[in-house]
Amino acid sequence: MTETTIRKADEKSRQACAPLFEGWEESVIWSCLQGVMGEIYVNDPEHPVSAMAILGDFCYFAGTPDRELVSGKPERYREKDFMIMVPQNDMWGELIEECLGTRVKKVLRYAIKKEPGIFDEKTLRAAVDKLPPEYTLKQIDRELYERCQGLGWCRDWVAQYENYEQFLACGLGFVVEKDGEPVAGASSYSGFRGGIEIEIDTKEEYRRKGLASVCGAALILECIRRGWYPSWDAQNLWSVALAEKLGYHYSHDYPAYETDWKGLPLYG
Repeated sequence: MTETTIRKADEKSRQACAPLFEGWEESVIWSCLQGVMGEIYVNDPEHPVSAMAILGDFCYFAGTPDRELVSGKPERYREKDFMIMVPQNDMWGELIEECLGTRVKKVLRYAIKKEPGIFDEKTLRAAVDKLPPEYTLKQIDRELYERCQGLGWCRDWVAQYENYEQFLACGLGFVVEKDGEPVAGASSYSGFRGGIEIEIDTKEEYRRKGLASVCGAALILECIRRGWYPSWDAQNLWSVALAEKLGYHYSHDYPAYETDWKGLPLYG
């Protein structure tokens, strides 16, 4: 690991860099700033002007564009080879492209409005009731948590949590099973104070059967019951359409960079 000025933020540094992310309605950033999940890295622990919030496969850059922050990766992510980088503005985006070149692929993602209290519970219950009788809907318990950890296609339902106890405290999910096997689910990719970020997927051969709608509706209903906000960010237009079907409203698209992280310099 080369000498670097980049450091992992402690609680004091997280508070100091919070204004850099002000106005950015992204629940993964909230998780990191709150110290619930994820981490913040800064260029100066005492007086940060550049910061990166990182959780799972996502990192968000804010403040003054910093070449060192973009060009490397945290020591604890040494073995991680893929990251989705999200720039706060065009200057960060241009720096990502300049520093990482062919390592990055620019893509569009789709922001969904965060509107507490908009959901129609009657409509959501009707969606859950449409589950065909050959399927079973289950809330993720310890046994399902451990099973999902071992299934590559749905591991992200639980992968960002250190253990089941953390998932139980700030996570939540529902799975549809067929013949005892998970075939679709909606769960918390991450948690923050008062809510979760939704991760939703269906096994390829079971898609277009309405199973994702059932899981999503069940998850939102349970969030409402708990007083949590179910945040949704869409990777593609299919995800936007599903979100709108469940009561959300589309906000805007934004650029992100799918990034090859193999062999980058380490910091922090």
